[in-house]
Amino acid sequence: MNSSGQPIRRIASNLLWSPEGFLRHPLVTVAADGEVLGVEQCAEPDRLAGVEFYGGVLLPGLVNAHCHLELAHLGGAIPAGCGFTGFIRALRAYRHAATADERRRAADRTDAAMRSRGIRAVGDTSNGLSSFATKRRSALRYHTFAEFFGLRGSTTDHLAPLLAEPDTSATPHSLYAVQQAPFAELAARGDAPLSLHYLETPGERELFRQRGELWEWYRSEGLACDFLHYGSPTRRLVEQTPRDRSLLLVHATCTTQEDIDLLREHFTAPLYWCLCPGSNRHISGLRPPVELLRRNGALICLGTDSPASNPAMSLFEEMRLLAEVPLAELIAWATLHGARALGMEHELGSVEPGKRPGLCLLSGIDYATMRLTPASQLRPLL
Repeated sequence: MNSSGQPIRRIASNLLWSPEGFLRHPLVTVAADGEVLGVEQCAEPDRLAGVEFYGGVLLPGLVNAHCHLELAHLGGAIPAGCGFTGFIRALRAYRHAATADERRRAADRTDAAMRSRGIRAVGDTSNGLSSFATKRRSALRYHTFAEFFGLRGSTTDHLAPLLAEPDTSATPHSLYAVQQAPFAELAARGDAPLSLHYLETPGERELFRQRGELWEWYRSEGLACDFLHYGSPTRRLVEQTPRDRSLLLVHATCTTQEDIDLLREHFTAPLYWCLCPGSNRHISGLRPPVELLRRNGALICLGTDSPASNPAMSLFEEMRLLAEVPLAELIAWATLHGARALGMEHELGSVEPGKRPGLCLLSGIDYATMRLTPASQLRPLL
């Protein structure tokens, strides 16, 4: 029942994506505040007064499971193809090359751009407080991962101001840039997922063998790692993280079957794999091991990463880069899996009564194969 007195919308289309498959001839009733009041089937919506019909596939608002809103001012600043260490060096050089007001305005623009592209929730990684004003005002729902980064630090006390913000939890940045003590502390703290940059570059695995680009870079800066005795990033992860800790493993471009097997043997909590193919293409040209993960039944979600490596900030463009994946599966990655990874599935991720997931229209698909095409477009309706 619509108790607000505000007008409701009744929206029909050819198909509606749901976790159970595609529903034909859907009719979705939505309250003025975005709450889904009903989902039914209607083969002749033109016979009903006040029904809006859109040709295509209805789906819930998208969930961007990995972003760095605080780097919005770096959009376009770092050229493509500079490689992983080249990108990190440029990030360090340009990160603070903007005033506080410029950073705020850039974050506001990026937040608005994500909403205009159908994104309704974001898993955002922050090292400081600069993006929180934008997130407080935003129509998007954010969960912030307060990130510990750096080999020189041994205490996590500096995260306290970030953790005072709502919907914020602590996480290590990665397995290659955090020493033993702070990693162990963060892995044992709380029950929110850890969001880890994981096997994004071959240099991460090589570091544990005391060779490669990260190893040489650390040596040149006089940095020592007290965790290399684990022998591999994945071995470190399973030996330093409680079994029941949920993980969001971001990028994972260099993941092997051996890594997957080690993780499966150890963890009892869900493991989500967040793929960011647009960012990977910009930085290194690597592609995530999509078919390997699919064969293993991995829980996959999608992220844009930061404007520094992905000026588009469009989760639909990430879907385009994975267009070989069957459409029903790909939509699940961009919606429900991301919502579950961020603990937002009770409100977002699927079009069901009682939820407020937003609503998007996907058009221009190949109905014979149920895959995206170069003509496919996505636009938000709610």
